Amino acid sequence: MRALLLKGGRVIDPASKRNEVADVLVEDGVIRAVGANLAADGAEIYDAAGKVVVPGLIDMHTHFREPGQEAKEDFASGSRAAAAGGYTTIATMPNTRPVVDTAALVKSLQKRAEETAVMHIRIIGAVTKNQEGKELAELGDMVEAGAVAFSDDGHFDPSAKVLLSAYDYLAPFDKAIINHEEDTSLVEEGAMNEGHRSAMLGIKGRPIVAEDIAVARDIMLAEYAGAHVHVAHISSARAVQLVREAKARGVHVTTEVTPHHLTMTEDCVDPTDSSTKVNPPLRTKKDTAAMLAGLLDGTIDMVVTDHSPHAREEKDREYIYAPSGFPGLETALGVLMTELVHTGKLPLETLIERMTYAPARIFHLDAGTLREGAPADVTVIDPNCVWTVDEKKFYTRGSHSPFVGRELRGKAVLTVVDGNIVMKDGVITI
Repeated sequence: MRALLLKGGRVIDPASKRNEVADVLVEDGVIRAVGANLAADGAEIYDAAGKVVVPGLIDMHTHFREPGQEAKEDFASGSRAAAAGGYTTIATMPNTRPVVDTAALVKSLQKRAEETAVMHIRIIGAVTKNQEGKELAELGDMVEAGAVAFSDDGHFDPSAKVLLSAYDYLAPFDKAIINHEEDTSLVEEGAMNEGHRSAMLGIKGRPIVAEDIAVARDIMLAEYAGAHVHVAHISSARAVQLVREAKARGVHVTTEVTPHHLTMTEDCVDPTDSSTKVNPPLRTKKDTAAMLAGLLDGTIDMVVTDHSPHAREEKDREYIYAPSGFPGLETALGVLMTELVHTGKLPLETLIERMTYAPARIFHLDAGTLREGAPADVTVIDPNCVWTVDEKKFYTRGSHSPFVGRELRGKAVLTVVDGNIVMKDGVITI
């Protein structure tokens, strides 16, 4: 394998608390050295001056739709979208067809990913059989098969008894349950945040208290079981405070936030554009402020995309009937750099930590660092690259994004996986 030498970039590696201009030498698929004035005979040289060199980005919440809905996305298209966005490791949710609720499916999907993906794909298993919330899935067998976590994402598990049993079962394995937190008895068929804006638009709302109640319940269950609860795509200010208080008393609770819940509000909802329909819905300015505060103080542990592509004909429907979600892997970094880093609201070092080392540490991944000997998964970012979001250039099969047409500042320009360049200047190279 040919060596790769990244010269003169600003190296940010939260795991080793490194933030300095340095060279990074990659050999035989690992980080060989990080330091000044490095050299290697025959190495490919990449001039990283003026750019930022970081561990490969990690996203622990995506929907690649395989198996069963490959027309929306599959491992080939999704992994290329991820690499284009600077990601080297992602985890896929199990709400597929069929649901990923057996060890056999976990193993087969891992094999499929190895054959078709251009970066690392990790598999999340379902908590309950067919995600019906009634009977536990093959949790232990899926752990042995390699599942990195468990979730009934897309479904709220209504039975506290079943969820408590899952916590009890998984606690010895130190595997997180990633919970979709909205009490379904309250949200029913709501399509956006319930409040003045939904009333003015005539769209049935999803009350924010549905999230708060669910978060409070699941934290208490995890606390009782001594297990790890991970709150998916948090969006409520009160929910952030519940997590903050639980962490203060020692509960093993972690959480994540999406770029859209950090930067968009219910005021962005346009009934003629279903790209803003997400689940949980876009909330208020108070809630987005709480998301940022939680990210800054460490209450919110990581940033995820909830990448959710849909077929064009599905999203080209009346707002209330369109499915929730949009593709986010190719826009996430640019949106966060533009809206938070370049505005001075969030230090770049904090953002990188929440997108690399934190998810790797929390989910026990061999990733998220540029330490010598670590796998050579590296992302190079041009913080000043100005570009316009164009869905025609997406690698994902989804096209509906609320960021289409937006001018952004900041972009991944090189993605290295296991020492191999898989994306350069926005083009997938393998």
